[in-house]
Amino acid sequence: MLTVSELLEPLARRRTDEVVVTTMSSVRAWGRLSSHDLDFASADSAMGHAADLALGIALARPERRVICLNGDGSMAMSLGTLLTAAQAGAANYALIVCDNGTYEITGNQRVPGAGVADLAAMAGAAGFPAAWRIEDAEAWRARIDDVLALPGPVFVSVAVEAGGERPLRRHADEPARYLKVSLADWSRTMRAALAGARRG
Repeated sequence: MLTVSELLEPLARRRTDEVVVTTMSSVRAWGRLSSHDLDFASADSAMGHAADLALGIALARPERRVICLNGDGSMAMSLGTLLTAAQAGAANYALIVCDNGTYEITGNQRVPGAGVADLAAMAGAAGFPAAWRIEDAEAWRARIDDVLALPGPVFVSVAVEAGGERPLRRHADEPARYLKVSLADWSRTMRAALAGARRG
C-alpha cells in the first residue's frame, strides 16, 4: 500500500503538459505539488463525475493527454464511465483511482465493496486495453511511463492509505491554487491555457 505522496509525487515529477483533473482526497494533495494552469479540481457538489469530466476533456482535445485522479468512492458512483470511455476509444485518457477504501473527506466512511471489488478487473472487462491494480510504490514507479504514454484508455487502481482530508471548499486561504478562486474563474484559467496551447 502506498501513501498519497508515494502515488502523487513521482507522477508530478514526470508530468509535462497533461491536463490533470482531481477530485476529493487528491485535490489538496495534488495542489501541494502542482500549480499548473492545466490542473482542474472537480470538487463542487459533483461527487462521482470527475472521471466523466476528464473524459469529456479528452474527447474534446484528443491531441492532449488527460489524467483523472479519481477516488474509489467516486468511481463506485459512476462505473458506467468505464464503459463509455472504452467505447469512445479515448486513446489520450488515463484514469487513476486512489483506492483507500473510504469516503475520506466526509469522515472515512467505508466505500461499498472496499477490499472485495476489483476495479481494475472491471475496467478490463469494460474494454480498457490497459488496466492494472498497483499495491506498492516500486510497481507504481515502474508503471508511470505507461500511464503517460500508452494508447488508452488506461486504468490504474492504486492502493493508498486513508488520510484525514477535511471537506473541500473554494476560498482564498486554501493552499491549492486552483481552490483559491471560484470554479468559474478557474475554468476560464484552464480554458485560456488550453486555447494558448492549441495556438502554439
